[in-house]
Amino acid sequence: MKKALLVIDLQNDYFPGGKFPLWNTDAVLDNIEQAITTARPDSQGPQCHHAACWRREASLNSATRCADVAVSDRLQPHQGVHPTATGAISSRRDRSGWRGSSMQKATKHRIFTTSVASVYPLYVAKAERKGRTKDEVDAVIRWLTGYSQLELESQLREKKDFETFFREAPKPNPARALIKGLVCGVRVEDIVDPTMREIRYLDKLADELAKGKALDKILRT
Repeated sequence: MKKALLVIDLQNDYFPGGKFPLWNTDAVLDNIEQAITTARPDSQGPQCHHAACWRREASLNSATRCADVAVSDRLQPHQGVHPTATGAISSRRDRSGWRGSSMQKATKHRIFTTSVASVYPLYVAKAERKGRTKDEVDAVIRWLTGYSQLELESQLREKKDFETFFREAPKPNPARALIKGLVCGVRVEDIVDPTMREIRYLDKLADELAKGKALDKILRT
């Protein structure tokens, strides 16, 4: 029998309570559990080979934590519905056994209330490290939202949060629907929440800029 080492490195920051929480992390955890179960056909469950192990928690707000547990400790079984402060996640499995989740009542992500001005310097720094310019970052944002340069600078100066920034966007570009691909392991085109999708559109454009893609291609012209 052939043997393989399955290593799954979860990044704490992308789960609830982290710096950059993503949507649908409950389904991610369930798919990881399914992958481990598939890799262990004897159904003995995953085993930890380190003192720290990721465990499933009942609450979405503590969906993952690094706990000191025994080597043979297992992931707690999926309970179907996880209560949250404002709603619940209902789960389903498709025919392949992999699971998706639908948000019955959305939990607002911390990024929604984060000011664009606090993240904007990171977009610029990322671009400049790769030989791009602040003007190109601004051009990408103007193209996405319809803000003029003066309006963009006003939004930054007033420290508007991401939710407000995109809600007040004067003319969101219809061509932004052509933005596709992965951001932080999530397909932009599959994101359901409209505000989160706009944020990830911006992230994707910033990634393309940093990767050296020509500006006219980034702007889908």
